Amino acid sequence: MKKLKNIKLIALSLMAIFTMNSCSDLEIEATDSVIKGALIFEGVANPAEALSGLYGQTWGMLGDQANFFALNEVTTDEQVIPTRGSDWGDNGLWRSLHAHTWKIDHGFLLTTWNQLNEKVLKATEIIDPLSNASSQQVAEAKFLRAFNMYFVLDMWGQAPFRNATDGASVTPSVFSASEAYDFIINDLNDAIAGLPNIGPSSETKGASKAAANFLKAKVILNSERYTGSEPNYNEVISAVDAVESAGFGLQAGYFDLFLPSVDTETVLYGEIGIGNRIWNGMHYNIVSPDNGGGGWNGFSTLAEFYDLFEGDANQNYVGSGQEERRGFVPDASNADPNTNYGIGYGFLIGQQYDANGNALSDRAGNPLNFTRDFDLQNSSETQAIRVIKYHPYDGSGSASFRAHEIILRFADAHLMRAEAMLRGGGGSATAEVNELRALRGASPLSSVSLDDMIDERGRELYVEFFRRNDLLRFDQFTKNWEFKDPASVGDTTRNLFPIPLDALISNPNLVQNPGY
Repeated sequence: MKKLKNIKLIALSLMAIFTMNSCSDLEIEATDSVIKGALIFEGVANPAEALSGLYGQTWGMLGDQANFFALNEVTTDEQVIPTRGSDWGDNGLWRSLHAHTWKIDHGFLLTTWNQLNEKVLKATEIIDPLSNASSQQVAEAKFLRAFNMYFVLDMWGQAPFRNATDGASVTPSVFSASEAYDFIINDLNDAIAGLPNIGPSSETKGASKAAANFLKAKVILNSERYTGSEPNYNEVISAVDAVESAGFGLQAGYFDLFLPSVDTETVLYGEIGIGNRIWNGMHYNIVSPDNGGGGWNGFSTLAEFYDLFEGDANQNYVGSGQEERRGFVPDASNADPNTNYGIGYGFLIGQQYDANGNALSDRAGNPLNFTRDFDLQNSSETQAIRVIKYHPYDGSGSASFRAHEIILRFADAHLMRAEAMLRGGGGSATAEVNELRALRGASPLSSVSLDDMIDERGRELYVEFFRRNDLLRFDQFTKNWEFKDPASVGDTTRNLFPIPLDALISNPNLVQNPGY
């Protein structure tokens, strides 16, 4: 590290000498290794390799249960991590997110800020003409830049930006919310023009016209928060129509959608290990053939969120009157080691069973009975309803860490179109919503209000990392829910996260968000 620092100092000194003595005999060639390494961007050497790395880094960020995922899910009514004895305490790291008491020094904030902004810069380097990337590579990089910058905008309300050729000595400029919005939309329009037209297939692991139209619909639908102007709802509808025209549509068999097989709903998936999504809420004594160590007994949900679904409030077994999306807990009558390992689907409440239908126990030998009620700071190991959307079983017998996580799903686009209709875009939002509900085994609604719409999005899209975004759009992120700090209820400053201190120090163009 000392050697690298000395090289940078030499480079800066040489540049200063060159500037002050332009008429002297000193000549510095453009190929000088010190200058090139420290100050001059000459393009990405291998755009294909750089693009592959950018995909991998973006998907890796989404697969983590902390940082990005936690900021978008644990800050909502969908996910909560009670402290159980000495487990999951972490000095309030998880509790403060759900309670809306996070502070500027929360570790997930700086990590996520850096992850997103680093990927914006890497995409910019691929896009730069000096990199000589192909037109499709540029289009894919623009999609990924828009994806990452969108979350910077959504979470912090402003977005730093550095051109690839600026060099480390240039302080990044900062886009206002409206400037960032325009930049993202321009990137997406360029991406749509240059990306391939890919329909339902194994190739949906990469950016496509459909994926870019999907993201464009989402950005426009949320645009009032960034521009202050009402969204163009007809544009949202048109963008979703374009996704549908590529061959995507709703598909029956809710939990089958999260298997790695091709379906009509998966607009974009990432090659992401899904172990976090399976095991972070499962009890230590819930196992599968390829994971005898059990779960981590952390992530849970509120009873009030579980109650959004049709069915018996106190149990979730087969025949409890529940809609398909709420899932079920296999019991002695339907446990099958060849199809479910004894592990349920969706929301796990009540007594849990193993693959042979035997009642499970906790570590002390008591019935493993997940309860509706719990204490956020001092919960027992069996309290709180658990959630599992990705399942260990995939038809082959072993899949706990398969690399297939959905990023953009057509049901989300379908509901965005319904919402745009409801908010003034024309068409029947009720018919659109009921089409989905019929497919999921839920009763039809006689009419659809905005409250109905946000609830429907929760039922369909839980733990798919858009809940915070949705609650903000419906002005419900500041509402009261169990374990939220009363002082944070109605506090709109919590609609944005604080700019991390390290970022403020390194970039004086950034302005801290109100309330922090």
